[in-house]
Amino acid sequence: MDSKVEKLLNGQNLVFLATTMSDGSPQVTPVWGNFADSYILINTAEGRLKHKNILRDPRVAISVVDTKNPLDMTSIRGKVIEILPDYEYKHANFLTKQYMGKEKYPFKRPGEKRITLKIQPERVFVLPQLEMSND
Repeated sequence: MDSKVEKLLNGQNLVFLATTMSDGSPQVTPVWGNFADSYILINTAEGRLKHKNILRDPRVAISVVDTKNPLDMTSIRGKVIEILPDYEYKHANFLTKQYMGKEKYPFKRPGEKRITLKIQPERVFVLPQLEMSND
């Protein structure tokens, strides 16, 4: 994976995850994610719409934009190859540290079961390094 893409995914940048609805229409959700061991890891809760869509069709698209430079972005198509339980909130806590600088996931809900979507990137599109002009 391109180091620029890894930096975008491991920063404080929202990851926009697109899944496919049962009628074929797209569904997009901003989520937290990171890149590790050649995979994109997205944390969500069991039973959410994106989870249901992925159970039916594991193909996904992802877009990440640098919060400090919106011209620094990537788009990725891939497939969810595994859904990992995160019932102890280890990955959720890791992402909380990455995005908020806090140790514990603060949005825990009673009865919620967290999961991690393990995505294998298949096609990666990276824009050349562009900087915003102050003109």
